Amino acid sequence: MTIHIQYVQMPESESLSKIVTRNLQKMAHKYQFVIRADVFFKLGQGKDGKDKICEIKLSAPGPQLFAKSTEDNFEKAAAETISDLDRQLRKRKEKFARRKKAI
Repeated sequence: MTIHIQYVQMPESESLSKIVTRNLQKMAHKYQFVIRADVFFKLGQGKDGKDKICEIKLSAPGPQLFAKSTEDNFEKAAAETISDLDRQLRKRKEKFARRKKAI
């Protein structure tokens, strides 16, 4: 899987990039049909302190997968986004398995 990380109007964080890359590589090992991940970190306009945004788009067979989380720090936002994508990938894998059985 190819991973592209972009920091939108904010400085890059090597440690955050490492964390996200490690977690996405684990996901790629688990779901080998994932082709590419585009990760975006942004600062939002949240008034409640939750202004750190993580968006991830995954390219895989079928429609593109997308998840977005807003938290009070980027690590939490990334973890929540990856968790959402894991749930989506699990559902897609089950759907593929059902289709194989039907054939």
